[in-house]
Amino acid sequence: MTYSLAVDIGGTFTDIVLRNSDGRLIVDKTLTTHEDLLTGFFGGVNSVLGHAGISSHAVDGVVVHATTVVTNALIERKGPATALVVTDGFRDVLSIRNEHRYDMYDPQIEFPEPLVPEHLTFGVIERTLADGTVLVSPSKEDISALAVQIRESGAKSVAVCFLNSFINAQNETLVASELARLLNDIFICTSSDVAPQIREYPRASTATVNAYTMPISQPYLRRLSDRLRSEGFANTPLIMLSSGGVVGAETAGRNPVRMIESGPAAGALAACHYAEVLGIDRLMSFDMGGTTAKACLIENRTPLITGLFEVDRRYRFKDGSGLPVTVPSIDLIEIGAGGGSIAHVDALGLLKVGPESAGSNPGPACYGRGGREATVTDADLVLGLIDAGNFLGGDMQLDKAATEQAMSKLGDNLGTSGVQAARGIYRVVTEAMASAARSHATDRGVDYRGLPLFAFGGAGPLHACGVAELLQSSSVIVPPRSSVLSAFGTLVTPLRLDLVRSDLVRLDDIDWERVETVIGELEMEGRAALLEAGCAASDIEIHVGADMRYFGQQHEVPVTFDADPRQARDTAALSHLFAEAYRTLYGVNPNHVPVEIVSWRITVNGPAIRFHAAGQPGSAPGTPKTHRPVHAWQDNEMVPVFDRRDLAVGQEVQGPLIIEERETTTAIPPNWVATIDHIGCIVATRFSRAN
Repeated sequence: MTYSLAVDIGGTFTDIVLRNSDGRLIVDKTLTTHEDLLTGFFGGVNSVLGHAGISSHAVDGVVVHATTVVTNALIERKGPATALVVTDGFRDVLSIRNEHRYDMYDPQIEFPEPLVPEHLTFGVIERTLADGTVLVSPSKEDISALAVQIRESGAKSVAVCFLNSFINAQNETLVASELARLLNDIFICTSSDVAPQIREYPRASTATVNAYTMPISQPYLRRLSDRLRSEGFANTPLIMLSSGGVVGAETAGRNPVRMIESGPAAGALAACHYAEVLGIDRLMSFDMGGTTAKACLIENRTPLITGLFEVDRRYRFKDGSGLPVTVPSIDLIEIGAGGGSIAHVDALGLLKVGPESAGSNPGPACYGRGGREATVTDADLVLGLIDAGNFLGGDMQLDKAATEQAMSKLGDNLGTSGVQAARGIYRVVTEAMASAARSHATDRGVDYRGLPLFAFGGAGPLHACGVAELLQSSSVIVPPRSSVLSAFGTLVTPLRLDLVRSDLVRLDDIDWERVETVIGELEMEGRAALLEAGCAASDIEIHVGADMRYFGQQHEVPVTFDADPRQARDTAALSHLFAEAYRTLYGVNPNHVPVEIVSWRITVNGPAIRFHAAGQPGSAPGTPKTHRPVHAWQDNEMVPVFDRRDLAVGQEVQGPLIIEERETTTAIPPNWVATIDHIGCIVATRFSRAN
């Protein structure tokens, strides 16, 4: 018997999944303990071990972790003082940014304050030319003087980012190694290690984010590893990365910038897993938790990957208003529409929902922990979609009186009843999620109409059918254990690391010996990381891609190659793959323009994770366990409530109805019909009376 464990720490809940080798799952949810994340971590772990009747010594499989520790540190600015070392004369790189205004017509746009203030930014006399030639090397005297300045500044970590270091890291490496020798109690990283890519500001921003969070993430992951070891767990933890990869804790601790979207990435990978199991090539995943909702496009059973995303946006969901991070990440759209999103009335008297969230403390008013503002979860309770006495299977009783008081207050501000205000919240948040998903797909040249919507997260199944109607989705799929699916996703994700390095070259002038060197170094780094995480050398696979563009363009298009280009060295084939990707995105091809490769990308994979389904639904059709009044679609509509465990394979039930399970609730509106498929997924489709 082999047990594996997954823990996903979200903004509101910490989800835990214990998986047996025969496929059986034991899951739990507990409120996230932001003051010390490990308190909630081990509280939830001990709970599932108790339910399973085993000790920690029985968990001899992997322990995989997705966490918000890096995101929290950035958004709340909880990191220690961080220094930035740059080429002399370029100390304003973080303040000048890229000179881009993300809203041309708003004279009062805001940007986040740089993580490193001007007085902690230091210049070093050095220069590497664009072709990689070192024109000036930093002197040891200058480095010694720099070390004194950094020590006196009180900085606990340092990022080093020099001009053109992505093409030749010699000067960065020299300064970093000398600073490490002179300042042996400080965290140091270089941009050439973290993000060896063209464009100075995004590279400096990425290195700074990494340095800022290293003093938090590395001790946290080491404390986690030590405590797992002391409590008898057999293996050190594996950490989920934003790209959908899983690596060892030491590698993740050195590169915390790669962990920013680890939880949402795990959810997208779980959607890919189910796409494979169900034989669906294309779908849109919809993950609605306590703090945010996320959508991801799955094409050919694989998520889209981006090389650039942002954190700590001033306008939370507006491109360009945050800190850019140039590391591979699953391409998600995230909006402030979770169960804890707070509803309010704006200056024009209109109802708005989010992006502010009540989180886990104080949480929505119904949690009874001091929250006073109406949230999405409060609206769901007032509308009768969730049961105050059955939240988390009754382990967490909801305060309906506090909810009604908060909703009544909001209704008074809107000039309507509490129920009407709750119905307004439900509709506003549904439209906001659909609008964001629609824009996300359109921007990527993907026709979202007709795609199945794969719904999970604590609140996702409650709102999925409403979102699907607006997106013209063909169906809604709610998998088993949908509330903890992101944690489950970490257990079906193989070891993986995505790496990228810029090496600008025209395709018709490509130097294949240079390509061998660049890709070979990336491959060596990736293999080392997977070996550190316990992967056998014979199980490692390499996949190569590139960021390409037409000569003279500013933005590039990521292209995945069918085979390693170092083998065939066929530039015509590479050009053809790029032309296809470009046409898919933009609809045209300026084929007369030469093609450039800007960056090389590799994905280093471990073996696929075997999946054993367990807990199959029964064969005897179930009946409603009760009926209750629901106000979501019309006033006081008596709606049947089913226990999900009672529904049989092939059973068909027509909406409106509610399907409850311990960790979440699925709402099926009028004119929808739900069927239980062969592995226990709820598959909901629009009902046509003509049929």
